[in-house]
Amino acid sequence: MHPVTVSAAFLAISSAFLLYGLSYETRQLEARVNQEQRLADEARSDIAVLKAERAHLLRPSRIEPLARAQGLAPITDGQIVEAVPGGTIQTGAIAR
Repeated sequence: MHPVTVSAAFLAISSAFLLYGLSYETRQLEARVNQEQRLADEARSDIAVLKAERAHLLRPSRIEPLARAQGLAPITDGQIVEAVPGGTIQTGAIAR
């Protein structure tokens, strides 16, 4: 065989192996990126569900009966205190 033909065949075969290796690595990276993207989408979905649950749990119409059952009541004017200079405390409504 002619040396040019042998070297061309060798280059073709080595290029084929190199391209196969690159293709395999690319498919692996693509699969890993898709998996990470799925995980990120699941995390976004979980965050949305948690925000909705938090909004439901923080509704005043749900919290008020639970608070009253524990003996809690809305704040009254007599419970508000204001510290004044000199170290004394005045009770009653705060005038602003």
